[in-house]
Amino acid sequence: MEQKYMNHKSAETEIVIKKSRFLSFIKRTESEEEAKAFIAEIKKEHKAATHNCSAYIVGRSALIQKADDDGEPQGTAGVPILEVLKKEELYNVAVVVTRYFGGIKLGAGGLIRAYSQGASSAVQEAGKAVEVPVVPLTVTLDYTFTSKFEHFLGTTDVSIVSQDYTDKVSYLLHIKEEGVDDIVNTLKEITSNSFEYEAGDIIIAEETV
Repeated sequence: MEQKYMNHKSAETEIVIKKSRFLSFIKRTESEEEAKAFIAEIKKEHKAATHNCSAYIVGRSALIQKADDDGEPQGTAGVPILEVLKKEELYNVAVVVTRYFGGIKLGAGGLIRAYSQGASSAVQEAGKAVEVPVVPLTVTLDYTFTSKFEHFLGTTDVSIVSQDYTDKVSYLLHIKEEGVDDIVNTLKEITSNSFEYEAGDIIIAEETV
């Protein structure tokens, strides 16, 4: 099964279940070495924790996937974390759920739910992104046209990467290839053809979902 998404950013979350604290950490990791290094870093930071359970997936085809219960009963921690990552269709991602025991045992079912909830909270906080092919489009126009142009952009899925203000305003946009003509035609109407633009070669960019 091919995974579709990456986590948009790194994130940390905390939940408390029956006095046990579950701290969850998520990071994008492009290789197994990066995933292992991230897990080792969290374990070092939280060496006083009762358990640092983890899972990671490397590669869009999920050829590398590992789960570690770190002393919890087999199958109650690492695998539930991994299942969350698979369900969310994530790749190149590592998650560590750190537990500080609160004195009340949760049982196998309770542990599975707790680690699943911890991993899910981290995924939700991090958000998801997908890779999409886009055309980098540089547009330069007079200040008098910026309000109408930006209003138009707000009705599209075009990403404004940057803006540069000099004697004129320059926008760097990421736009899907099939949308370039619409942008150019709209600019002609807004500015009475008084603008400049340059389209670059297609690149791969990230888009949040």
